[in-house]
Amino acid sequence: MSLPNFFQTKPLAIGLASVALAGCVGTRPGAPVAATVAPPAAWRGSAGPIMRIDADWWKGFGDPVLTALVERALAHNPDIDIAASRVAEARALARLAHAQQTPLVTIGMGASQARAVVLGQGVDALAAAPQALASYDLNLFGRLSQATASARATLLATQDARDSVALAVASTTASGYIALLGLDERVVTTKSTLDARADALSLARRRAQAGYTSRLELAQAEAEYRAAEQLVPAAELAVTRQENALAILVGDPPRSIVRGARLSALRTPAIPDGLPASLLRRRPDIASAEAALVATDRSLDSARAALLPNISLTGSAGLALSTALANPITLFSAGAGILSPLFDGGRLRAQVDASAARRDQAAFSYKRTVLGAFREVEDGLASFSRLGEQQAAVARQVTALQTSLRISTNRYREGYAPYLDQLDAQRGLLTAQLVVIQIETDRLNAVIILYQAMGGGWDPRAVAQQSVQSSKRISP
Repeated sequence: MSLPNFFQTKPLAIGLASVALAGCVGTRPGAPVAATVAPPAAWRGSAGPIMRIDADWWKGFGDPVLTALVERALAHNPDIDIAASRVAEARALARLAHAQQTPLVTIGMGASQARAVVLGQGVDALAAAPQALASYDLNLFGRLSQATASARATLLATQDARDSVALAVASTTASGYIALLGLDERVVTTKSTLDARADALSLARRRAQAGYTSRLELAQAEAEYRAAEQLVPAAELAVTRQENALAILVGDPPRSIVRGARLSALRTPAIPDGLPASLLRRRPDIASAEAALVATDRSLDSARAALLPNISLTGSAGLALSTALANPITLFSAGAGILSPLFDGGRLRAQVDASAARRDQAAFSYKRTVLGAFREVEDGLASFSRLGEQQAAVARQVTALQTSLRISTNRYREGYAPYLDQLDAQRGLLTAQLVVIQIETDRLNAVIILYQAMGGGWDPRAVAQQSVQSSKRISP
């Protein structure tokens, strides 16, 4: 019986043999139990009701300049462009993996010239042999189909990673702009302090010239003026550096950045909240980690299938043309081959073990990503709440220090108090004012961090119909 007829008349025998051989591969390694993640029932702290997060959440600050910067960064940031190129690469590799399951057809042609001696006479003959070759892998145990599924999951993981990069770029741009506004306020505060110190120095100089005070107070006033004078260029340098960093984020060379509203005029967006379990579908980095886990799991199945026999079909057809022949000769062939690993020194088994280890790494990486996401949300909720409390306390301190400075200044001018009283009040007020600016900056940035931690408006429905969402979650 020929081999093709055997495949046509004995499918049951092939199926039974396949099942028997599959049992020789061994038990499929399960996912590590330690990689299991159980989300908490609720957050430790909560700042608002369950609400929908808009994709353009940065508009909630009410500053068109901030909105324009974020949108420009999303369109021109180099990191997003790199991530998009990785998606294009993954898409091409997915097409390549799928193409391995289709027949391969090639054409070729050989030509030759020969000279022979016939009856003492030299005869020249030209010959050509055009032919077409075809081969097809039956993918009997799913080796190629599992590799294709792995490539598709990798594509989804890359797409989600791109979305995660875009979310990080949007958050970083918004935070950078708010930090820039905070630095502007520092410049204003230090210049105002410098003006106050200049007035105090002028007063001390007049009093010293009139003999109402000692040269010690004059030296102290000048030292404090010089100390405040140093703060201005330092604050302006920080502004320039922040502008340059923002320019790079939006894909431009270092340049100045146009401002919109002042820091104190920015609105505080509503604080997002939701159950911890919902976070698993609201963050692109978690979706990417899950897709990567699916990809490594399918790669493990493909590596296990490589331990089993493989059946391939081949065929060719062509013509033999020669000037020595009156008519062309038709050539064709068809065949099938079964290849089964017999002894490879443990190569294939080592590949299976390596694939299982990579799957375990992806499982633990998924767990790390989820736990990190829970922490970021908890930190964001706690930061926003505690910074609000600190902001209220510092505001009361500023009010008290302003009163203290006004009284000490009046007493100093009237000669009832030494200059050190006014000096201490000025120092304390400057420190408190800078703390107010920093807390306001940090509080607004805490909102940004919280939006990013909550997924930042990323819509998983855009990929919900793809294989990651339809694939069964890997669980021990």
